Amino acid sequence: MLIQLAIRDIVLIDKLTLNFREGLSVLTGETGAGKSILLDAFALALGGRGDGRLVRHGEGQGAVTAAFDVPLDHPARRLAAQAEIDTEGDLILRRVQMADGRTRAFVNDQAVGVQVLRAIGAALVEIHGQHDDRALADPGTHRAILDAFGGLQAPLAQVAEAARRVKSARAALSEHRARVEAARKEVDFLRHAVAELETLDPQAGEETSLAERRTVMQQSEKVARELNEGIEASGGGIVSHLSSALRKLERRAGQLPALVEPCVAALDAALSALDEAHSVLDAALREAEFDPRELERVEERLFALRAASRKYQVAVDDLAALRERYVADVAAIDAGEEALAGLEATLAQAEETYAKAAVKLTEGRKRAAKALDAAVKAELPPLKLERARFITEIVTDPESRDAAGSDRVEFWAQTNPGTRPGPMMKVASGGELSRFMLALKVVLADKGSAPTLIFDEIDTGVGGAVADAIGARLGRLATRVQVVAVTHAPQVAARAETHFLIAKDPVKGSDRVATRVASLEAPARREEIARMLAGATVTDEARAAAASLLQAADAV
Repeated sequence: MLIQLAIRDIVLIDKLTLNFREGLSVLTGETGAGKSILLDAFALALGGRGDGRLVRHGEGQGAVTAAFDVPLDHPARRLAAQAEIDTEGDLILRRVQMADGRTRAFVNDQAVGVQVLRAIGAALVEIHGQHDDRALADPGTHRAILDAFGGLQAPLAQVAEAARRVKSARAALSEHRARVEAARKEVDFLRHAVAELETLDPQAGEETSLAERRTVMQQSEKVARELNEGIEASGGGIVSHLSSALRKLERRAGQLPALVEPCVAALDAALSALDEAHSVLDAALREAEFDPRELERVEERLFALRAASRKYQVAVDDLAALRERYVADVAAIDAGEEALAGLEATLAQAEETYAKAAVKLTEGRKRAAKALDAAVKAELPPLKLERARFITEIVTDPESRDAAGSDRVEFWAQTNPGTRPGPMMKVASGGELSRFMLALKVVLADKGSAPTLIFDEIDTGVGGAVADAIGARLGRLATRVQVVAVTHAPQVAARAETHFLIAKDPVKGSDRVATRVASLEAPARREEIARMLAGATVTDEARAAAASLLQAADAV
């Protein structure tokens, strides 16, 4: 509920702080005292449209702060948490209005956008007046209101889940169909490409290995000549000469061993080295040998791979992956019709499930509409609307499907027998509309209502028994939610737990006036209600009547 409203430098208000309690609070005062200014300031704190003209003359800015005490699981706290706002303690909404028209918004001292402030404010407060175009008067909210009244959360959730499945199935079908259609346009090309690539059979890394083999073969002819020269040099005559010299020295080894044996050992080592070199050169020559036809085959393979690379505009190493992708596309075309049929069947099943859930929800709404119409009807006679009818109009369009079903719900009214029923906002006068709103709120108070309801002069143009009926209903409503009413009706004021008097007083030391608000206790409250009854001159009879109203209200 609203626990405090603080206003600084707004129009005629220089500094004002109001503390609120549970139950029914009323604001009374002479016409022009500033009640509308007070509500405009409050609306600003809730995210209403800013206006530089709201700032008090001579000041650069004004500010309005509204503090609320709501349960930890209240929707307003969830909205604040989603906006990454610290939600510990009270929820404090603040709006700063600059004289140049700019505004700044805060929730719990964290800067927020006006949209966030407005969403949180809407969850905390509903404002109802004769010319109000929000809350219950907005047809866009009527379906949700009916669902809350009828306790239709479970069938509504089933419809929402069915709608999600329909959306998912439709997206899957659309995506697959688009893929098949796109592939079908290129089917001839794809089949030819698959055949060509399968014949080519490219392998990952093949280009590199082929290029390296070709380089080796191209260089082998030059290398072979040098290898042959090495073989000739390391064998033949030199080996024969060295061998002959070795044998001769070996025969002389016994004569001068110290001189000959080292020479024999050196020649033997040289012959061994030459033999090893000859073997290595011979092996290298065999390695360098190649079939010219193999070089031709390698070059033809490289040419084919690189031609395919240019044709399909991918790297040679990506040709294998491209082939697999084309094979998959061809398979998708071949299996496409069967897959499409399966997806179409899935969508049809999802739509059938949605239709059944939507019908069940519609039936629940029709039952709830009858109960709501009857409940509102019971509230109308005391409000001098005994000849009027409240009608919950439900129009079902099976082709119009969303997460909340196929129904369009709007609250209608028939103000007199024989007249044409129509949307409540169009057929009801200002006074009738406000009383319809009051009857609705009494019926809906415990069905998802905001914790604070503001009624702005809904008793205008009525008096006597009707005003007393309005007061009685505001009192009943205030047992379940906090109610603040701006009123000119003493019958309404007498039922309040808290009574504020709004007045304009001169400011000392200046020629201007300022709006003041005082909380009235018993004697002053009786005097204010007497003024409301009598007008400018308060008589003893008016005071007695005021006392009687207060006594009757206390007895309820």
